[in-house]
Amino acid sequence: MNTPNNTPLPDSTTVAAELELNGIWDTAAVSELIRSKCENGETPAFLFLGMKEAALLRQHLAQAFGAEAVATLRDTYYMGLEVVEIEVESFVYTGGRKAIRTLQDPISRRPAWRDRGTETMWQFRI
Repeated sequence: MNTPNNTPLPDSTTVAAELELNGIWDTAAVSELIRSKCENGETPAFLFLGMKEAALLRQHLAQAFGAEAVATLRDTYYMGLEVVEIEVESFVYTGGRKAIRTLQDPISRRPAWRDRGTETMWQFRI
């Protein structure tokens, strides 16, 4: 299967799962998997989940947001990755690439603070 820009999606028969979850959603393990795939200012863009893992993620998110909020994982992002459900029994894989945007503090772009009274005195003396 190809996406609109002709990037092939992983196939669970040819790509090995990167993580195995044992009956409970492991946030720390998923986070470590994502970190391990980050390099050269890029991070994975997609979190591919099999049916078992998608159910575990739904259950995990339902504890925080309520079951009605996660009836489907369509258009859901987890840890910055778009969640894609794959119709296989069990599968966890991170794929795709996106550039990491560095956050810029708008305050850091402001000119340095100056006291108007002191600044005025200096301007008159020059």
